[in-house]
Amino acid sequence: MMAKTSLGKLCATDHCRDAVTEMEWLDEQFELLRKKAPDLPMPAWDGLRGSMPDWAQIHQMYDRPEGTLPPAKADYANWMPKDMVVGSAAGTGALLTAGVITAKKAAESDSKIGKLCGAALLAGAAGCGAFSVYSFIARKAFSYEGERKLSKQIIDGIAEYVTIPDGGTGLDVGCGSGALTIACAKRNPNAKMIGMDHWGPEYRDFSKAVCERNAEAEGVTNVSFEQGNAVKLDYPDESFDAVTSNYVYHNIVGLDKKILLLETLRVLKKGGTFAIHDLMERSRYGNMQKFVEKLKAEGYEEVYLIDTTDKFFKSPREAKWLMLGGSTLLVGKK
Repeated sequence: MMAKTSLGKLCATDHCRDAVTEMEWLDEQFELLRKKAPDLPMPAWDGLRGSMPDWAQIHQMYDRPEGTLPPAKADYANWMPKDMVVGSAAGTGALLTAGVITAKKAAESDSKIGKLCGAALLAGAAGCGAFSVYSFIARKAFSYEGERKLSKQIIDGIAEYVTIPDGGTGLDVGCGSGALTIACAKRNPNAKMIGMDHWGPEYRDFSKAVCERNAEAEGVTNVSFEQGNAVKLDYPDESFDAVTSNYVYHNIVGLDKKILLLETLRVLKKGGTFAIHDLMERSRYGNMQKFVEKLKAEGYEEVYLIDTTDKFFKSPREAKWLMLGGSTLLVGKK
């Protein structure tokens, strides 16, 4: 009951709210470890797994009231989590209250240290309040339910560049909730799309089961989802007819972003198409124009960059306000 309220969501433990998702993730991690010792007998584990329903059924049993039907529409979550909006608002209120009380007591006692502490708390409240306003506006803009539907506009815009031949297969690296994977599958009904993500616990709104439920809700059957690592894809060279990704690589810190791009392009077949969207400012990616020339010199048929801050957004100013300045689409044909 507590986890159903905004305050409760901040207080309830992750285990209480996301037990099924966490257990599914642990199951997937165990299976990955088991592949390293395939000959090791585990009869107890095999018996347990054999008696369990699949994770999609478990989510249906525990993620919504018993007896209800599968979701009537997909839920791709929001790039700006609700907990972040609520948390920043709560933090603003707490800092403001503490600051006012501290400043008032300091004024009464003429305490310089108290005045400094009060000023610091009020400054913190101002900063937290500014972020709270930003997060609220961003969540409203990204929402699939609102008027702006910016997330959907970006996803559909990227999917327009993903072309897969009949019978072919495309890969979406870092698929999250499956939005881009499903959009590409819809545009290429005679091909197959695979969505891949590591679905770590830090992204609790996203999981393989969420992707599968969204595909079911959309009535899309030419998709599948797999766990993997964008840093080192578990696929042979030239495995896919198309590769795509949306706002993934900038989240991988400490690695050269061009190396991540090359790893994705490694699994693309000759003649395959690619559409990779990310925050490609020079500070993150270096000189992308030189990278484009490098790919052309290696024999890529087409390679070009598209500034999406005035293509998917109302203006570059909106993109910058939403902290998505530098949004760029790398597209072409290998």
